[in-house]
Amino acid sequence: MGGLQRGLLATGLWKAETPTLPAPAPVVATSASGYPHNLTLLDNSGREVQLSAFRGKVVFVNLWASWCPPCVAEMPGIHALYKKLDPQKVAFVMISLDQNPDKARKLLTRQGYTFPVYFPTATLPAPFDSNSIPSTVILGPDGQVAARHEGMADYDTPEFKAALEKLAAPGR
Repeated sequence: MGGLQRGLLATGLWKAETPTLPAPAPVVATSASGYPHNLTLLDNSGREVQLSAFRGKVVFVNLWASWCPPCVAEMPGIHALYKKLDPQKVAFVMISLDQNPDKARKLLTRQGYTFPVYFPTATLPAPFDSNSIPSTVILGPDGQVAARHEGMADYDTPEFKAALEKLAAPGR
């Protein structure tokens, strides 16, 4: 099933919308840190990480699970994009929704994926709460939502890469 879905992604029919520079928007309630999203995650080592730690970077947040065929099908493209972008400007936050983190870790090891994986410590707040996976949210350096896509997509496109780089550019 995963191979078929990867083949469908290769047709180009499921391209993610490119993130755009956020228009001036009403001020979003911020956490105590001043970042608009208060989200605590556990990294692969079990250490707590606040989403606000990525302030100043574009953040590619992807919700996935090892038991989700569309999630697994889009991962090669996400990993390829991850390897092409400057980690000083774009952070990848791959949030596994697996009940058993070891299943997620085994999938990553088996496939050779090196992007960082995190695990939620509580129910995900908006804009990360979704009724479907995979689901992707792109945050600008200020933490505002620049794009959102539910369902599988091919993120490893020149257009999507350029849009992330433009969003990350200082003084946009």
